[in-house]
Amino acid sequence: MIEIKEEIERFILIGVSLGDTYKNGKIQADDTAESIIELKELVKTAGGETVGVLIQNREAVDKATYFGKGKVEELKALAAETGATGIVSDDELTPAQLSNLEEALDLKICDRTQIILEIFAKHALTREGKIQVELAQLKYRQSHLIGLGGNLSRQGGGIGTRGPGEKKLETDRRLIRDRISELNNELGNVVRTRDVTRAQRTKANIPSAAIVGYTNAGKSTLLNKATGASELEADMLFATLDPVVRELDLGTGQKVLMTDTVGFVRKLPHHLVDAFRSTLEEAKYSDIIVHVVDASNPDMEKQIEVTYETLDNLGIKGKTFVTFFNKCDKPETFDLQLKDLRADYVIKGSAKAGNGLDELKTVLDRIIKEKRNYIEKVFSFAEAGEIQKIRRNGQIISEEYKEDGIHVKAFVDRT
Repeated sequence: MIEIKEEIERFILIGVSLGDTYKNGKIQADDTAESIIELKELVKTAGGETVGVLIQNREAVDKATYFGKGKVEELKALAAETGATGIVSDDELTPAQLSNLEEALDLKICDRTQIILEIFAKHALTREGKIQVELAQLKYRQSHLIGLGGNLSRQGGGIGTRGPGEKKLETDRRLIRDRISELNNELGNVVRTRDVTRAQRTKANIPSAAIVGYTNAGKSTLLNKATGASELEADMLFATLDPVVRELDLGTGQKVLMTDTVGFVRKLPHHLVDAFRSTLEEAKYSDIIVHVVDASNPDMEKQIEVTYETLDNLGIKGKTFVTFFNKCDKPETFDLQLKDLRADYVIKGSAKAGNGLDELKTVLDRIIKEKRNYIEKVFSFAEAGEIQKIRRNGQIISEEYKEDGIHVKAFVDRT
């Protein structure tokens, strides 16, 4: 019996360090080394193996080959030494850079964007997720048609070719544009269905909270532990893509709808943000943002910054933010001063162990109550229907039937 074993692709990761930069009125420390570490995890999640890393210090990337000529020769030698089958750049490459590097090295050339798209293609399960991924892939390929040369005339295999890559990309701009238009129409129908569902939830007047954060911070674990759901939990980047809504009972008679959203990552491809905008904007329509942070990650502060930057780009502002510092049961977090100056509330805990979940429920209940008025009122028995409205749109604390009527203590919406 012949055993067929899938060969694991071997990659060398490359990056250009530009040194510290000045952005938004402050100095941004160079994070190329940390970004490469994350890229290694991305490659692993995509199914590849990292066999080498090469970083060049430059004032600017080379417009023709990303690296300088000397570094390209060094890269060629390293590839021969390690038996690498491909190169992955930490930055998105231009069509010319892709073509020139492939010609110089005679190896598969990928960039960070392609790796992330590959992971999304592997993890997309629903029709909406698959549409969004294919849409992002086609937009990427559309912008890289010039310079791909021979790549368009051959069927590829392995990382960077999943989804539309399996359909032979000898299509021209017109065919890609037509397919993008078709997918946009399909996605539009899905979005309209989502809007109807969201409107129904709004009509039910149950407060909502969106769980956001860096990929692999523990968002799905928090949702599962808090609500008793059974969504996929995995120690990998972008384990879940599609938003999941579950009801959380706060134990006070109040319920809240918790929505798990796709995780963020540094250098998140703009094609992906555009395609997944309807999914990401679930946070835009929520009442509360629960920001999950992996407190054990040494790059935690950068991850917090990336999350807020992504939320700002999506126009998600003016919400009540609750930051849940997760994995605080790990020894490396014990001496840390955990803080988030942009958060209204900060909780330290462990979603997996269940630590901090009671405090989270208390905080959510407090936030909801702060947006409501407290009333004590006696309703006549003929006004019993009004109590039902309070039960539907507010939160009844106590309801007591006496001779003179129904004595109610409750929180009601200010509107």
